[in-house]
Amino acid sequence: MMKWFIGILVNAAIFLILSWLIPSFVVSSIGTAIIASIILAIVNMLVRPILIFFTLPATIVTLGFFIFVINAAMLLLTDKFMGDGFVIEGFGTALLIAILMSILNVMINSIILEPMRDKRK
Repeated sequence: MMKWFIGILVNAAIFLILSWLIPSFVVSSIGTAIIASIILAIVNMLVRPILIFFTLPATIVTLGFFIFVINAAMLLLTDKFMGDGFVIEGFGTALLIAILMSILNVMINSIILEPMRDKRK
């Protein structure tokens, strides 16, 4: 449960950073970023596995890069649920956010969270 909560906070922080860097991506507040992160987690839990299953051939042919397209679709779905406080202007922006979120999540997990896990052992 704690790992899920930390993931929510990390994604919320990434949303805020990317909204500052990308003009076509708007996150109105920290609260909005946290709510969007929770909605994205739920959408990823419920919808993403179905999309991955049905797009498996495309994912295999593209050597896994099609997952970024699925992640972009999940971000656009989150945008639809969020309203005016969380706005992604177009699929290209969603794809850019999906790629940057993946990179930042890997960096944060390897630099910050992994050393924390190692100390507990």
